[in-house]
Amino acid sequence: MINAMWAWGAIGLVLLAVEMATGTFYILWFGISALSVAIAMWMFPEIPRAMQFAMFAALSISSLAIWKLNYKKHETHSRVGQAQGEEIGRVGTVIEACGPSQNGKVRFTQGLMGSREWAAISDDVIEAGSDATVVAVEGNELRVKRV
Repeated sequence: MINAMWAWGAIGLVLLAVEMATGTFYILWFGISALSVAIAMWMFPEIPRAMQFAMFAALSISSLAIWKLNYKKHETHSRVGQAQGEEIGRVGTVIEACGPSQNGKVRFTQGLMGSREWAAISDDVIEAGSDATVVAVEGNELRVKRV
């Protein structure tokens, strides 16, 4: 029969290989726990089978819990084209009048979220040629007010 130390070692290596294939970091802790049990079996070969499974379960759950509590995920996807609030307060020139009953256009000297011209809406009438400041981003339109 296969020695328990080799069985735990093989299980640990298989779990680590699966982790390398998936890259989730969840299986990693189970593989490390299995290898830890293999090392314990090498040091103390007479550990009962129930104790081996208890050690594996305790190590797996505790290491996974510690990792989940301490791991801070950093966003890796780009926020290009999404309003994040940095645009609020920017000043542009109204090139098409806007007001409560009509949408207009506002132009910025420097691009704003990838474009220099944006559809503009306003609660007050703002004539073409006036300066306006961005107060909110609503969908693909900017809510502006007169400067």
